[in-house]
Amino acid sequence: MAAPVDLAAEKFAALSVEEQGDRVVVLLNRPEVRNAIDQQMVDELHIVCAALEQNPRILIIAGVDGVFASGADIGQLRERRRDDALQGINSTVFARIAKLPLPVIAAVDGYCLGGGAELAYAADFRIGTPDVKIGNPETGLGILAAAGASWRLKELVGEPVAKQILLAGKILNAEEALAVNLITGIHAAGDLLGAAHSLADRIARQDPLAVRITKSVFHAPAEAHPLIDQLAQGILFESQAKFDRMQAFLDRNAERKAASSSDTADGK
Repeated sequence: MAAPVDLAAEKFAALSVEEQGDRVVVLLNRPEVRNAIDQQMVDELHIVCAALEQNPRILIIAGVDGVFASGADIGQLRERRRDDALQGINSTVFARIAKLPLPVIAAVDGYCLGGGAELAYAADFRIGTPDVKIGNPETGLGILAAAGASWRLKELVGEPVAKQILLAGKILNAEEALAVNLITGIHAAGDLLGAAHSLADRIARQDPLAVRITKSVFHAPAEAHPLIDQLAQGILFESQAKFDRMQAFLDRNAERKAASSSDTADGK
């Protein structure tokens, strides 16, 4: 069994990490290079993932200084060779983020390019500001978007738009990203984190186990359905939260009906 990860005791440099009860807020924090993703940031994201796998909470990811992430660190990327590519340095951590037990929210401002975009694609939700610029310019650098965009983007926006981004280097602005549901809301920069927390609040009002299992079932391969749905429902049907929440629903309905009957009897 892995040793427990205490985020409060970790010394982060490429990230700023804050725990807030039912959620963790991570800021990509390399403003001098527009939050470019380097090996240290990847290593620190793995630490965050380990903590959230042990103690599931909602994750909010954003960037500092009006930028989400301008991409991978080109200085490091230029020196990587075949064996580095085969390690899947970025793709491994992004896949781990995508598989976290509870939802991940990407709050995107400014540049969200290359590896930064692939990090955002790995989230369950993406919201942005009017200054968003999101896309994958990798082919212009002689490589491909190999950390998830080549397959995840098609699922998010459909093949025609994905090919515009991946093969023609199209960068979407906020309105274009909203139109294809790559982001689901546009907020002023000063309101972006607040909007992310509002979404996290809505998620937190649901039953955590039901959310966790629903996320797993949602991402299951097609051939696993409907059996996986039935098995998952069987687990939830035995949970105490199911009985408590349904009883609370029935009690509220009974109270409303009683109040309505009282108003009718009083001639109101």
